[in-house]
Amino acid sequence: MGPPNAWAPEHLGPPPNAWGSRRPRDPPRHAGAAAAPGRRGPSVPGRRGPPDPDAGAPRPGPTRWGICAAGKISHDFLVALKTLPPEEHVAVAIAARELARAQDYARRFGVARAYGSYEELAEDPDVDVVYVATVNTQHLPAGRLFLAAGKPLLMEKPMGVSAAEVRELVAAARARGLFLMEGFWTRFFPAWGRLRGLLAGGALGEPRVLRAGLGLALGGVERLAAPALGGGALLDLGGYGLQMATGLLGGGRPPRRLRAHGCLHPTGVDETVTVTLEFGAGRLAEVTCSMAAELPGTAAVGGPRGWAQFPSHMNCPTELEVGGEREQFPLPPPSLPLHFPHGTGLRYEAQHVRECLLQGLTESPVMPLAESELVAQLLDEARRQVGAAGPEGGHGPTRGDTA
Repeated sequence: MGPPNAWAPEHLGPPPNAWGSRRPRDPPRHAGAAAAPGRRGPSVPGRRGPPDPDAGAPRPGPTRWGICAAGKISHDFLVALKTLPPEEHVAVAIAARELARAQDYARRFGVARAYGSYEELAEDPDVDVVYVATVNTQHLPAGRLFLAAGKPLLMEKPMGVSAAEVRELVAAARARGLFLMEGFWTRFFPAWGRLRGLLAGGALGEPRVLRAGLGLALGGVERLAAPALGGGALLDLGGYGLQMATGLLGGGRPPRRLRAHGCLHPTGVDETVTVTLEFGAGRLAEVTCSMAAELPGTAAVGGPRGWAQFPSHMNCPTELEVGGEREQFPLPPPSLPLHFPHGTGLRYEAQHVRECLLQGLTESPVMPLAESELVAQLLDEARRQVGAAGPEGGHGPTRGDTA
């Protein structure tokens, strides 16, 4: 039996579902829902499934994006879309709580329509999929709104501020046969794909150890210190290391044990946290996140035959080091200054969403919904163990105390 802070997978529900499930009915739809009576549905020729080359079907038209919120990450997402072919991706509408802000973004990026409410965006018949980039605590209400309107969603991480919120959104998407994916962009970078390929090919042997740390001095970001806004290092940064652990060591399944300890900000949110996950069969992961200190952003995985690591920017890697040899995966240059490092890498998750929609998938085989639920449950437990305050209430030890 583990120590008092140890956690065992009986806290979880049933094991994750099979990846990449399709709707139970045929034929699959490109954007996930039929147009309402009297509405003009999206014009993508491949809307009801992938084109049949033998039938001489025309190439599918562009995936038409709606952007929910006009903040920094939405800015970088729009810059990233500009690096993709316009015949495949186009932003057609953007909504913000302040119309003037949406209009400014629309002018800057050549977006056809700007709305002063999310409800107007939800009702736009020409939007194929919505990218939700609101503050964390607004992911659930925004997700409810767009799914009820029949819109497929790419939801910025975290999908919700608790496992209960994620379960609700997943259930709503599945009930409506709509595509839903959490935007853990890491999984779509070519460097990540290369690492997964090396592991699958046995280059390192059976992976046994993962060490990952992501730290940024974010004291000036007010929302991160606010419990009511879903602040804290775990919700903002910790998910990157946890999804890496479940994906590389856990095979998408829960660890046998989770132990977390850390320090809290004066407001009660978690400031610096280290989480240890035991997956059995000698597999161990240690994940650190901090919003108080800069860390190099390395993530290393090792097995009996060797090791590989992302030497920096583990959440958006453009380099992979294998046994001392480095491979580079350069990004296309941005057309405008970015708010976040490697922001044009958001293009990869956008490309993946388009591929999923054209295939009629309701979830991603790369970032499946069951794994989003699992990561949310691990975040819940880590926050519980360190006593972090959040929108659901509760308050832990004072600054400097450990749990």
